[in-house]
Amino acid sequence: MNPATETVTRRITYDDAIVRGFVWASVAWGAIGLLVGLVIALQMSFPFLSFDTSFLTFGRLRPLHTNAVIFALVGNMMFAGIYYSTQRLLKTRMASDLLSRVHLWGWQLIILGAAITLPLGITQSKEYAELEWFLDIAVVLVWVAFAINFFWSLAIRNEKNLYVAIWFYISTILTIAVLYIVNNLSLPVTGTKSYGVFSGAQDALTQWWYGHNAVAFFLTTPILGIMYYFLPKAADRPVFSYRLSIVHFWALVFIYIWAGPHHLLNTALPDWAQSLGMLFSLMLWAPSWGGMLNGLLTLRGAWHKVRTDPVLKFFVAGVTFYGMATFEGPLLSIKSVSALGHYTDWIIGHVHSGALGWNGFMAAGMFYWLVPKLYGTKLHSQKLADYHFWIGTFGILIYVAAMWVSGISQGLMWRAELGDGGLQYPDWNAIINSQQLMYVARSIGGGMFVLGWLLMAYNLVATAMAGRATTIEAEVAVTRIAPLPGEPTTIQLVCSKPVVLSFLGLGAATLFAMPSVGLAVLGFVLLAAIVAFAAGMLFRSTAQGRHTWHEHVESRPLAFTVLTLLAVVVGGVFELLPGLITDKQVPLAQNGEMCVKPYTALELTGRDVYVREGCYVCHSQMIRPFRSEQIRYGAPSRIEESMWDHPFQWGSKRTGPDLARVGLKYNEAWHWDHMLDPRYGQPYSLDQNLSIMPAYPWLYDQKADAAIAADKMRVLKKLGTPYTDEQIANAGGDYRAQAAAVVANLTTQGKEGADPDSEIVALIAYLMRLGRNLEPAGSQAASIEGGR
Repeated sequence: MNPATETVTRRITYDDAIVRGFVWASVAWGAIGLLVGLVIALQMSFPFLSFDTSFLTFGRLRPLHTNAVIFALVGNMMFAGIYYSTQRLLKTRMASDLLSRVHLWGWQLIILGAAITLPLGITQSKEYAELEWFLDIAVVLVWVAFAINFFWSLAIRNEKNLYVAIWFYISTILTIAVLYIVNNLSLPVTGTKSYGVFSGAQDALTQWWYGHNAVAFFLTTPILGIMYYFLPKAADRPVFSYRLSIVHFWALVFIYIWAGPHHLLNTALPDWAQSLGMLFSLMLWAPSWGGMLNGLLTLRGAWHKVRTDPVLKFFVAGVTFYGMATFEGPLLSIKSVSALGHYTDWIIGHVHSGALGWNGFMAAGMFYWLVPKLYGTKLHSQKLADYHFWIGTFGILIYVAAMWVSGISQGLMWRAELGDGGLQYPDWNAIINSQQLMYVARSIGGGMFVLGWLLMAYNLVATAMAGRATTIEAEVAVTRIAPLPGEPTTIQLVCSKPVVLSFLGLGAATLFAMPSVGLAVLGFVLLAAIVAFAAGMLFRSTAQGRHTWHEHVESRPLAFTVLTLLAVVVGGVFELLPGLITDKQVPLAQNGEMCVKPYTALELTGRDVYVREGCYVCHSQMIRPFRSEQIRYGAPSRIEESMWDHPFQWGSKRTGPDLARVGLKYNEAWHWDHMLDPRYGQPYSLDQNLSIMPAYPWLYDQKADAAIAADKMRVLKKLGTPYTDEQIANAGGDYRAQAAAVVANLTTQGKEGADPDSEIVALIAYLMRLGRNLEPAGSQAASIEGGR
């Protein structure tokens, strides 16, 4: 025995009550989130299912669905897996039972808060970050409690080295904290309303840095950690390759953080940011598939078990869906492919192949393995679990295939032109309704997945009722290894050759992404040389099973945490800093006035109504530089047009047409009629080219909150919007004057009796403003066909 090694035994009582709490929370909230998703899928074919009720519209329910699936279903499942595996990998109970309970119940209260506020329209309108400021604070506090408990447990662990699953948990805790805090920085106006500190292109870049990496570090890295623990346990086989897990982890953590701008390809975002996002997205193919192969090859010698074990069925299918989704993601980040697929249903199919196939099936597999152990009994019915697997699998395949067909068809129809240069499909409703067969198929596939989830819920409840909650005690061998003379310190590990090479590689990759051909070639040559040198070092140092440097890092949680944080922060700084530190230059017209003026008090109020109703989930405000879009919508959007938008409204899906120039296309009366009844009195049917947009009759009765317009302008001024003190002081009078002008126009156009204090008047004022930032004053609205 090594003289510096001391081995003792200790009895550990694991806290599995916290695991049970998160398991049942995931199952229950997951059922709710999936059912809401089924409702909004059906609304795409049967728009009357909103029942002309504000809190049942697609725009308000869709954020509830995404938040419930991400933070309630996957979030609670992730926490259950982390609490169960961490205690066993560290050979210790979680450091604080109190912090564990704060985490469990605090998280459920946040989800409940989201379930109440989002249907009420209390939202920041930022995808996957819709929660308002008071819930954001709660998220941060609960996350801090979770982080303290986790890292405290690392400090008191009884196992020297950290297993690969712990690496992924560390990256999740650190990165989500950074992402969430930066993206949700805001100034409150009232108890339920705030404005983010970023606007326009800055906000777009920050939002998709967060949005993409929320997928990476909330829906991917922790589930990979769960895969590395539970898949080998279920298969009774060791992980296929420890070396591959090292490469997988560091490559994934470092590269993923850079890829956010691929959500903004072909927009007004600077080309360098788009190219950087595309480059790193393509690089993600390697580590993503490395992780998938490491998971599947762990089953070597155990594939025969997959035929009879439903747990392994779900794990194998889940990892396979992960591979499919991580192949499709980089593919969609190629500019030419994004030009076809972005804003279409193809993106919906891509997202759901990951959310349902990867996250949903990994959750099911973990629950089927975990619940019998938590209750000291056998699974109630393996046959029901098999039914769940096959129903869910075919449901996902139907869903995804339908969205592929629908999305690619939409992309082709949007850009199709006639020989004379006109659009072949100028009527938007005709394009959307041509895909109704696919929408119905999507609802059927989604319904099958929901049915499978409900079968699982029954099976798990029956299993729990057949047993009883168990308290697991284990006698563990505790090995304490004292630091040996000559071992590197934490500082030396952080400043070691692999870290230096990584930073050099970062510089070379940045050069490679530059628009200059010379710099790009130089960057490629340097990057290739650094990668070759680093690979040689790696294989020499790991010869004969030795992983000296990484073994030192694994045994030093502080060093590991610092290196992980550096890998994440460096990418974020390089991606975000150039856009965030650039001063806003306000374009001036020839007469010296600002071309892009801030919204008036009435327009700002109307914009907040637009945000509240979730219009951004179906409409973009970003015309891409394609001929077909210029014909359909007008001149391509320019980056300065949205410079005062808190938050930006570029959108990510077009169920309805783009609205960036809508103020130049329709008059006030058109908007009045369209919002009141988008189908103009005709009953909707699948075989007619009618709008699937819900009606908004409450906007005509509800009074706009004009009294706080000045407060909103005051907050926005602090955030850089150039409101003058005079404009803020006169906000009330200006509001009433512009509202009266809108009502006068409506009256002239045959719509009498409009209330100037109503929300519809404010919304119309905002919609009439869109497209006029860079247009000559006095532009007249012209009618065109189509509309959602």
